[in-house]
Amino acid sequence: MKKFDYILILDFGSQYTQLIARKLRESSVYCEIHPFHQDIENLISGNSSVNLRGIILSGGPASVLGKDSPALSEKNLNFIKSRGIPVLGLCYGFHLLAKNFGGVIHKAKHREYGHTIIKVSGSSKLYPGIKKDLKVWMSHGDSIDRLPENFCVTAKSKNGIISSFENPKMKLYGLQYHPEVHHTECGKKILDNFAFRICEVKNLFEAKSFIDTKIKEIREKAGKSTVICALSGGVDSSVAAMLMKKAIGNKLVCIHIDNGLMRKNESESVVKLFRKNFKFNLKFVDASDIFLKRLKKVIDPEQKRKIIGRTFIEIFEKEAKKIEGVKYLVQGTLYPDVIESVSFKGPSVTIKSHHNVGGLPEKMNLKLIEPLRELFKDEVRIIGKKLGLPDYFINRHPFPGPGLAVRILSDITKDKTSLLKDVDDIFIKGLKDFGLYNKIWQAFAVLLPVQSVGVMGDERSYENAIALRAVTSVDGMTADFYQFEKEFLTYISNKIINSVKGVNRVVYDISSKPPATIEWE
Repeated sequence: MKKFDYILILDFGSQYTQLIARKLRESSVYCEIHPFHQDIENLISGNSSVNLRGIILSGGPASVLGKDSPALSEKNLNFIKSRGIPVLGLCYGFHLLAKNFGGVIHKAKHREYGHTIIKVSGSSKLYPGIKKDLKVWMSHGDSIDRLPENFCVTAKSKNGIISSFENPKMKLYGLQYHPEVHHTECGKKILDNFAFRICEVKNLFEAKSFIDTKIKEIREKAGKSTVICALSGGVDSSVAAMLMKKAIGNKLVCIHIDNGLMRKNESESVVKLFRKNFKFNLKFVDASDIFLKRLKKVIDPEQKRKIIGRTFIEIFEKEAKKIEGVKYLVQGTLYPDVIESVSFKGPSVTIKSHHNVGGLPEKMNLKLIEPLRELFKDEVRIIGKKLGLPDYFINRHPFPGPGLAVRILSDITKDKTSLLKDVDDIFIKGLKDFGLYNKIWQAFAVLLPVQSVGVMGDERSYENAIALRAVTSVDGMTADFYQFEKEFLTYISNKIINSVKGVNRVVYDISSKPPATIEWE
């Protein structure tokens, strides 16, 4: 089975560490983030599916001059020195490399933060195709006073501060700045140069190889045991289920729970797709009345989330107990969840509350299978397409776990959910009809807790107001509202008001994230 060439990222606490992985993955270079104290030798000896080709030391908030600053262990340092594997130090990692190999660091007289111009000199393997005067993103209070022996300067800032160095013989490279942030010109090109020119990465991450490797792992882990999966119909749980089905067939039992808070006809579509088209062993549970009853007169969004979470766990556990021989639970955890659940100082005891079925493993005494835990969202979509999920399903906009409960900004009733489902359905269909859906990261409607005066026909009306939200984004961390043409807004407003009884006003949300969030609650 083909091995991926692999770059290990050791995290020293930088807020940008995840961006390093994203930039490399965009070039199909397989990489993983681990805490700085991770034993490198143990890590690679326990992973037979990858070839370690390079190591990146991330930035971090500490100073290498600090008493308790994070450091490379003696074992990891010896590993780096003896194996000849290329190492790239960024910011804090830049200082750490210099210090560990005999350089001298001092508190900088000229601290550099934000945009800085550096001048590239010499013929470093990091800089082919890069212009000599480069705008980069700096963030440091320390500087290198003297480089280690046999190291050479490859760039300096306008203040005369060493901005990059290298020792090609030892394959050690350092950058004072952050190539992973979009503020740095040619940053991705610099990381690509490290991966392809210096680490000589050739065996790239491919969907087919990933699927083959995962199927083998799943079969070895699950054996002949029955495995259950909470299939919400979202992209993550659906792709995880498809991968499991390919690996273990009908030993996978999926449970789909309709909580009454999903999109219009959502459950019917999910059941049809997976039970009829893909021949899944799928159990459907209509629990909408239970959820709506427990949410009656609840207005606080956090309370809504907790009620929905507890009720889901209760119903899922009840249904799971009816299935014999269950030993494993499938969860659609993605790599950002894994990264955020582990502190750079060590394992975190806090599991993210928005995981698909958070709390179930402990409560039900089941072992977890997380087949997508190494992937980012865009990679999950690629895998899903390779597994046969249709494009319309793979490219769906994100949908919150609590569903319409956090898009109804008041208490939840069956009438309100029905009204919002109709409005949302018209909005999404309109986006598709106008060829706009795939240009937008996420779009939805919100039922506001106000009514307003209107005139419909010859009569005065006093009915509900709807807010429409549509944003563009790369990863959901930041977002900007989509600038619709007046023609579309006029069409969709008229369509909603004329088609949905109980709505007489439509407004459009033009706030960005930050300061606003994408969802209203």
